[in-house]
Amino acid sequence: MRHFGHVPPAARAGLFHREPCVFDGCSPARLLSAALGATLYSPATRPRLADDVMKQVGRGVVSMVLCLEDSIGDGDVEAGEENLVRHFADLAGRGGEPPLLFIRVREPEQIPDLARRLGPAVRLLSGFVLPKFTEKHGAPFLEALVAAEAEPATADALAGRPLYAMPVLESPELLHLETRVDTLAGIARSVDAYRDRILALRLGVTDFCSAYGLRRPPDMTAYDVQIVAHIIADVVNVLGRADGSGFTITGPVWEYFRLQERMFKPMLRRSPFTEGHADALRAELIEHDLDGLLREIELDRANGLLGKTCIHPSHVQPVHALSVVSHEEYSDARDILRPERDGGGVLRSTYTNKMNEVKPHRAWAERTLRRAEVFGVAKAGVGFVELLAAGLTVP
Repeated sequence: MRHFGHVPPAARAGLFHREPCVFDGCSPARLLSAALGATLYSPATRPRLADDVMKQVGRGVVSMVLCLEDSIGDGDVEAGEENLVRHFADLAGRGGEPPLLFIRVREPEQIPDLARRLGPAVRLLSGFVLPKFTEKHGAPFLEALVAAEAEPATADALAGRPLYAMPVLESPELLHLETRVDTLAGIARSVDAYRDRILALRLGVTDFCSAYGLRRPPDMTAYDVQIVAHIIADVVNVLGRADGSGFTITGPVWEYFRLQERMFKPMLRRSPFTEGHADALRAELIEHDLDGLLREIELDRANGLLGKTCIHPSHVQPVHALSVVSHEEYSDARDILRPERDGGGVLRSTYTNKMNEVKPHRAWAERTLRRAEVFGVAKAGVGFVELLAAGLTVP
């Protein structure tokens, strides 16, 4: 699979200076953590789950979470588990490659139980999402993950590929100021002890807001809600450092989805991407409540987050289009990381519009090239509108 892999090769060639790389569940964790992109959540109880999963492949989705936790009722868990087992078997019998699939569980005991019940179809599973993660609450989940993978039948089906964990940081202990520092330190100890199993850390911003009876409106980002912004900053401070100790931290969910692809596909069909057309499309996106999402994606990256939790397919392509590295960013990163610059110094950017200071900007450049590997580098002059249009695969 690859980002924009559903776009015809000729169209990709016209968009990318450097195309996104190919990857699968066996790729290195470093690459997979950056490649998660817009991770689409779906309730595990959906009656046509296998069909839904494969449909999303055609929309450019590369990672999905099938949820047994907050997205379904307490009385539906058993039915959700049975539905998962049945539809994983269905997927295993089909042709085609599904996205990276993760199961969000409620209790540690579900991990080995589900791995066993999935049987040979467990080879389609990339890992588990662990709710309300703290040092105390998370340790049993991580132990269960290792134990499940070690079961002979599961190990045979996985053929040496690991099962990954994606802890969700959403507990009250993390939210409350008086317990936050100790909670973050405990989480850091837990995930460091299982570093080779942790693919990414996910932020549960809806739970943070819930604790104070808050809900951000569609014209505000998570960063406009100060109590949430402070938590994100502290999580990145402790767990997102660029010194080799940090982890990939994904952006929070965007709750609004009034926008439907069919509402602006006709506009994309009408004309080439003239400047006026691009402005018109941007206005259309703003009118249909996507402006807040676009601003939040940009702020996610500015604050050290990569990828995003998504609960509607209409969010996927905006996240991916804004994750593509611009030609200007790529040029700056390449210049900064040239071997002859190892001693440091300052240089004018290739685009002659900024200063690139080699030592302070090195970590940014390395992170940018990792993103470029999985999302690609746009050709000079290709921007968000063109990438969004291509991702929507307009006939």
